[in-house]
Amino acid sequence: MTVAAEVAAVAAAAVPLSRRAARQRIVVDEVAGGAAAPASAAVAEPVVVAEPVSDDAPAARAETPAAETPADPFVQASLTFRSVADEKAGDARAEEPAASAEEASEAPATEHVARRRPQLRKIAAFSATVGVMGLAGLLAVSMTMPAEAVAAAGSDGTTSMSLVAASASSEKTDGQIQAFVTSDDVQNTTLARAEDFSTVSLVDLASEQGIKFSDSVFTNDPDAAIQWPFLVGVSMSSGYGPRWGRMHEGIDFTPGEGAPIQAIADGTVRIATEQGGGYGVTVYIDHVIDGQVITSHYSHMQYGSLKVKAGDTVKVGDIVGNTGNTGHSFGAHLHFEIIVNGKTIDPLPWLRANAGRASLD
Repeated sequence: MTVAAEVAAVAAAAVPLSRRAARQRIVVDEVAGGAAAPASAAVAEPVVVAEPVSDDAPAARAETPAAETPADPFVQASLTFRSVADEKAGDARAEEPAASAEEASEAPATEHVARRRPQLRKIAAFSATVGVMGLAGLLAVSMTMPAEAVAAAGSDGTTSMSLVAASASSEKTDGQIQAFVTSDDVQNTTLARAEDFSTVSLVDLASEQGIKFSDSVFTNDPDAAIQWPFLVGVSMSSGYGPRWGRMHEGIDFTPGEGAPIQAIADGTVRIATEQGGGYGVTVYIDHVIDGQVITSHYSHMQYGSLKVKAGDTVKVGDIVGNTGNTGHSFGAHLHFEIIVNGKTIDPLPWLRANAGRASLD
């Protein structure tokens, strides 16, 4: 019995085959070929009219008898190869719907647009920008505010602000003022100054005059009615009392050669001479202080430095001469005495007690 005859017999008795089995059968027929081609065509009829079943139905494959496998090795190998290829193709087709389903489920997701959230960040950023711009504007206004912004008093006594344009700062405008309004009882105070007083410091002025400044003994008040013999403080070399076996009846100031000497108070010059014996160039000035005559004595001044003469009326601070080294002297200095009732007293405590007074009374 030929292979074609066996195939025909099996096909006649077989149960309806699946499409895969039918294809396998057709392959068998094609392999058989040759003279059995008409028989294969005859066999194909049952395959075409057989009820199709699912490709994946295991029952159909199970019902195929093992005896139907062709005995020819070549045919068996061809069927096996075709069966494996068909199974892979079927698996691929079975997986395609799942992939399509996944793509179909993902496609709408990519097209879906979520509802937009409120633009809180944009609103916050816009608000911050507006705030910064506002601060910058306020800063610019404050820096460009005219300097003529002054306080003005209202009719009800309250104080208000008045801004006056710079161009009109030199003009007076009705109802506006350029200064703070003070009470009516506030009056300007006139500063009392000495005629020779300047805005430079007293130390600088004294230095220009040749006075060596020192505050170790005293500090002078240039506005007082009673002052020290020099504009600023100077040093002292000898005090009042016994010295070298005799009485030293004054104190010696050492401001330096040529330093100007001033009258300690208002008074009248009694003696002014360059022939003062041991006192050299000397001056006596009488003052009335507290109703009593007090005489100040200045000696050892430079020749040619006298600025006063007998009978002159002097004011406190007036220059009477310059410090020198005339008479019985061993260096430039001022020998200064205070005479009360014809007798000398210690000038240092008297000056400390009276210098700086506002008046002679």
